[in-house]
Amino acid sequence: MLIYRIAKINDISVLKAIKVVLDAKTETKIIVLTPEQRNEIIESKKEIEKGFYIEQELLDKEISKWLDAK
Repeated sequence: MLIYRIAKINDISVLKAIKVVLDAKTETKIIVLTPEQRNEIIESKKEIEKGFYIEQELLDKEISKWLDAK
């Protein structure tokens, strides 16, 4: 049904708009990383697995306490 309805559209600007939407939804974006960036991600994942992280909510509370103390 959708293909049939699109095929009947004669307005180029509408067809271009549909193409933009379809391209945005189907495009695979590849991010190229340097070897250093890849290594940093690998090391960060290892640290997370070992529990070497702090959740954002707890960090926000600690920062608030630190700012209130000044």
